[in-house]
Amino acid sequence: MNDARATRALLLARFPVFAGVPEVRLDELLGAAPLRRVPAGSVLFEPDMRCEGFPLVLEGSVKVVKTSQSGREIVLYRVSPGEGCILSGGCLLGRSDYSARGLAETEVTLLTIPAAQFQDLIVQVPAFRHFVFDMYGSRLAEVMELLEEVAFRRLDTRLARLLVQRGPVISATHQSLADELGSVRVFVSRLLRGFEERGWVSLERERVTVLEPKSLLEFSQL
Repeated sequence: MNDARATRALLLARFPVFAGVPEVRLDELLGAAPLRRVPAGSVLFEPDMRCEGFPLVLEGSVKVVKTSQSGREIVLYRVSPGEGCILSGGCLLGRSDYSARGLAETEVTLLTIPAAQFQDLIVQVPAFRHFVFDMYGSRLAEVMELLEEVAFRRLDTRLARLLVQRGPVISATHQSLADELGSVRVFVSRLLRGFEERGWVSLERERVTVLEPKSLLEFSQL
């Protein structure tokens, strides 16, 4: 009982939208969607997998990535505490399979609303419906910004901007930074070494320390 109360309290703290859901329905939802803790590095879903529900992230971070046939990856968006996965919602609403991969960046605590309950909430609970479609609007804006970055901005300025956003200390491999930018490791490593020569960053194994954020920011705006 204490665990059930704790789960309810955590859900309401992260997702206030559920405060408007009738108590009986909320009990049914929590009964059908037990709390899960997923280790870092776990694959939550991947292309062509059937979507079984709508994940709500309570703790941790999930990244959703798209992989090309050549093996290159690009991060589409991240799901943080208090957010749901819109790709999952789209698959449920469109009755389609996943088209990207979801990976747990850290240990993740989540509740996955089963497909039937998700459809009922969308139809019968306006606040939940607005919550889902507001997320769609936000994610669409993010993806449009990503498209603009990839299509129109130089890799060096995009990398500088990413370092400023993620700094001052970024614990990541050059490969993961390349994946984030939709590029390849050799190009990113070359640019990082150039930044280091200018005194803007310090490079260590799987770690980049930003030393001159102002210079990087100015460079990113060229």
